[in-house]
Amino acid sequence: MKGAMAAAALVSLAVAAIFFSPPAAASPVQWGKLDPHFYDHSCPQAQQIVASIVGKAHYQDPRMAASLLRLHFHDCFVKGCDASLLLDSSGSIVSEKRSNPNKDSARGFEVIDEIKAALEAACPGTVSCADILALAARDSTVMTGGPGWIVPLGRRDARGASVQGSNNDIPAPNNTLPTIITKFKLQGLDIVDLVALLGSHTIGDSRCTSFRQRLYNQTGNGLPDFTLDASYAASLRPRCPRSGGDQNLFFLDPVTPFNFDNQYYKNILAHRGLLASDEVLLTGSPATAGLVKLYAADQGVFFQHFAQSMVKMGNISPLTGAQGEIRKHCRRVNHN
Repeated sequence: MKGAMAAAALVSLAVAAIFFSPPAAASPVQWGKLDPHFYDHSCPQAQQIVASIVGKAHYQDPRMAASLLRLHFHDCFVKGCDASLLLDSSGSIVSEKRSNPNKDSARGFEVIDEIKAALEAACPGTVSCADILALAARDSTVMTGGPGWIVPLGRRDARGASVQGSNNDIPAPNNTLPTIITKFKLQGLDIVDLVALLGSHTIGDSRCTSFRQRLYNQTGNGLPDFTLDASYAASLRPRCPRSGGDQNLFFLDPVTPFNFDNQYYKNILAHRGLLASDEVLLTGSPATAGLVKLYAADQGVFFQHFAQSMVKMGNISPLTGAQGEIRKHCRRVNHN
């Protein structure tokens, strides 16, 4: 438990450094616009509470940082950053957790529940589940050695979900590069955002079912993906056979799987990107290939672009002002 407390203290210090340096002049909260100072008066300890629980969760399970970061992505790409992903099925709501991108793989919901319970105890009815996801994603990145950023706050929570939007709008591992570019463009995100944000695959895992076709039958001709390094493919096949083992997990970055760094891009240059959607950044377009090479050569530029793109992604169609609600429990809407 001492280790968990140390991890939480470390991330709290890191987050404090991000938030308070350089000192931002306190600005009045603008109704209907996200603001980093949104909770300064209503719940000043909010960020510390989130960082503390994320730190503890990361200490107990080193996979959790990637899982929490992924939740924020999968939330924002469906109806905007509104915590719709967190809703369980009930009444007229069909949960986004049932969608193809989320079933059997989305995790970390109990950590969000723990954060929400602590915030409700400290500041009842104040901090939204959508803001918890945004803060937890930032803290998870910092904890694993990645960049920090100031998180604009003031999102409110949706009263509905879209399993259809989750199935259609989240980029899939086997999507073509033009399809992935289009899915990002529909969210107001450009090619720099796309290549930088996919750098989150420097941590986390993927299931055999997400890349099996690359090992055996990439284009329907019974041949493996020629853009995948042959020795790497050979090392993957024993635990990802032609059939069975669908849920077996593989590191997205086997070199430094728990460190947020630029190794992901170096892997792609060596044709060791695990997913087709990773390797296609190199093979699919000169523009994306140029960014892969840039980030592989300069981790500082990658970190800067990733932080900027995370703020941009966190600003996708938020509910603000009188829209939505502040859920008391992230898994269900309030019953007034």
